[in-house]
Amino acid sequence: MATKKNQGTPSPETQAEAMKIARATQKPGQTKEQTKLIAQGIQHGIEQYKKQQKAKARERDKLRKKQARDRTEDIEQTTADAPALEQVVVSKQHWLPWLLLIVSWAGFIGFLQFN
Repeated sequence: MATKKNQGTPSPETQAEAMKIARATQKPGQTKEQTKLIAQGIQHGIEQYKKQQKAKARERDKLRKKQARDRTEDIEQTTADAPALEQVVVSKQHWLPWLLLIVSWAGFIGFLQFN
């Protein structure tokens, strides 16, 4: 497993992006130290934003997993109840094919006798 980065050290990409934004908004007569401070503030803001997005993503993932687990439990419950329902339906409908068979044979025999 990869080791966690030191929480105090921002990524080089974040540092570069913060410096780029600080230079883009630099005012005339602003010193390099002031620009660095502005870049650090921007960098801190970017880090906070990333933390918030990660927390939101974790919450969405937890919710998605919970919904999937609930769906699975519902399906298992329905599957457990299905054989009992199926037996009731089958036991109440088994006479229909026999009735149709008897009626068709009676019609066939009646047809042969009267022709």
